[in-house]
Amino acid sequence: MNKKLLATVLGVTMVVSAMGCTAFADEVVTADGEYTFEIIVKSYQSSYWQAAVTGINSEAEAVGVTANSNGPNSESDIADQVQMLEDAISKNPDGIGLAACDQEAVLDALQEAMDAGIPVVLFDSGVPDAPEGSVYSTIATDNYGAGATAAENLYAALADKIAAADGVVRIGEVNQESTSESITSRGLGFIDKFIELATADGYTVAVTGNEYYVDNCADAGDESTANIIIEVAVPAQTTVELCATEASNILNKEDTIGIFGSNQVAAEGILTANDNLGVLGSDPETSILAAGFDAGSVIKAAVADGTMYGAVTQSPLAMGITTVDVLTQIANGEEVEDVSTDGYWYNADNMDADDIAPNLYD
Repeated sequence: MNKKLLATVLGVTMVVSAMGCTAFADEVVTADGEYTFEIIVKSYQSSYWQAAVTGINSEAEAVGVTANSNGPNSESDIADQVQMLEDAISKNPDGIGLAACDQEAVLDALQEAMDAGIPVVLFDSGVPDAPEGSVYSTIATDNYGAGATAAENLYAALADKIAAADGVVRIGEVNQESTSESITSRGLGFIDKFIELATADGYTVAVTGNEYYVDNCADAGDESTANIIIEVAVPAQTTVELCATEASNILNKEDTIGIFGSNQVAAEGILTANDNLGVLGSDPETSILAAGFDAGSVIKAAVADGTMYGAVTQSPLAMGITTVDVLTQIANGEEVEDVSTDGYWYNADNMDADDIAPNLYD
């Protein structure tokens, strides 16, 4: 197999708007047979996942396969997604694409797929404990690195304010959940990089809040002696409204100077909270700086007008396209590898740039 395809990252991916055109300039994937794939996203109601479905549909037509997409209403509907996966296995397709809502809940079904001889390709989120041999390829953003990218940009913008502070300052982080690999890796990437940067500048940092992130970050520190507190919140369910409640609790604290939302739902929750509070902006001297993740019309508008300082984008469209390509290559009998895609920081200054704009779905 041409390894150039699997080495392609978002920086050199040609995301296309025309239906039926392949995503890559250097290789056109073509099916050697009449293949049918079942592909399950995390939430069929999310604009992020609808962008992925658009990529799936366009590439299925281009390469000559049938790709049936499905997904639960919400990313918290874990049992529904597991049932969809089991239903997909029962159809005995030529391959399954899965963006797992919960990396533990799908383990038994992955074993069932392997026993049935059905190859599985994961996208967006990995499943670290998947039965050996059940997953042929994982197509995902370097989520830990993408979270670190958000931390690097937010820390740089807040560095002077931290240095001038008379007391403790607080950085908030809202994660929609603590179960999927993509969200947890982004959240931990942000925390660990912020700690690294702050420690290098002579500060001490403590991580408080959600137990998973406190227990799994590089160093949770000691709140009683910290200069910087990173407070991590996770709502009971993955909704914008509940993320907004968690964000409001953090934004209302007088020592809060920055906040990060690790996906579209969490970032929109932060913006929803700000509708009532009016504390966000792009000037660290007069406002709290917010960093988001992904895109969508709400986040794009907030970044454009300076309400949100900036965000990290990935490309759900390209991820959907790549999932179809890799499933087709497996069905063709070709060897495949994992595909790592990048995340990029965007703000009001660069969001219209040629290498950023195609990834900012509505």
